[in-house]
Amino acid sequence: MATQKLRNFVVVAEELNLSRAAPRLFVTQQALSKQLRDLEESLGVRLFDRSTRSMALTSAGEAFLASVRETLAALDAGVAAARSAGRKMSGTVRLGFLMGGALELTTPILAAFSAQCPDIRLELRETGLDDPSAGLADGSSDVAIVRLPLDLPDLDWVPLFVEPLVVALPPHHRLADRTGLTAEDVIDEPLVVGRTTDTVWRRYWTLDDQRGGHPPDDIRETTTPTEELQLVAAGLACSITVAGAQRHTPLAGVRYIPLTGVPGSTVAVAWRRGSRSPGAKQFAAVARQVRDRETEIVRALETPPA
Repeated sequence: MATQKLRNFVVVAEELNLSRAAPRLFVTQQALSKQLRDLEESLGVRLFDRSTRSMALTSAGEAFLASVRETLAALDAGVAAARSAGRKMSGTVRLGFLMGGALELTTPILAAFSAQCPDIRLELRETGLDDPSAGLADGSSDVAIVRLPLDLPDLDWVPLFVEPLVVALPPHHRLADRTGLTAEDVIDEPLVVGRTTDTVWRRYWTLDDQRGGHPPDDIRETTTPTEELQLVAAGLACSITVAGAQRHTPLAGVRYIPLTGVPGSTVAVAWRRGSRSPGAKQFAAVARQVRDRETEIVRALETPPA
């Protein structure tokens, strides 16, 4: 029985809703539904009671869930121990990240990596908005916590969560009293973007895909999130940013309005394909374990702001 099916079962059992579980698992609802049917057929029992409006665990499903959680926890611990002992990895892993990293998921990832790989020295390197690859582009990082998309064709990554977008506005702006905004509401506004040569990154944060082929008229460039917010607070521009900015970089004079109809920002652990650092791939493996374990944190990070 594939362990991924078991992990997917746990997430569905927590959500009791396929439309919420599928994005967390980065699969379609149809594929997830088929996996559940296959799992029930292989067990010979029904795990969920389903209707058009609700979904609930059966008594067999509840018993199976408890056992699966114990089994996966033991398996993850065994895999980590075997990898650590078998590879006897040591040396240094250079971890790049943008401001905020993986937000509330950062600390448990770093703690788990330190516990599982005590002989590896982890060097943290924060980069500005001029390098959204967080050191992967120039090779100054072995692995990085980044926000996709990036203009690096040889990139491998493990997605951690998808964060909703917001628009940062000065309080006196004509849109500041709205409860929600769309791309059409803000594409004609002056926008702030990182001073980078990564055109894929710039297109995403300036909403180019929502402009119908018309380039933006007024773009202000900055190197740090602090510079970005100061421009917004001064009323010189608006910013397309993420929901976590309101928690992690609050600034008097800036309002955050949810942005709808635009794909959220995917936070991922990434490395260059063909990387010679085994520690980089081990860091990604640990990050995946933490992502799958810390479901409440992931759910909170992916919840749109009120």
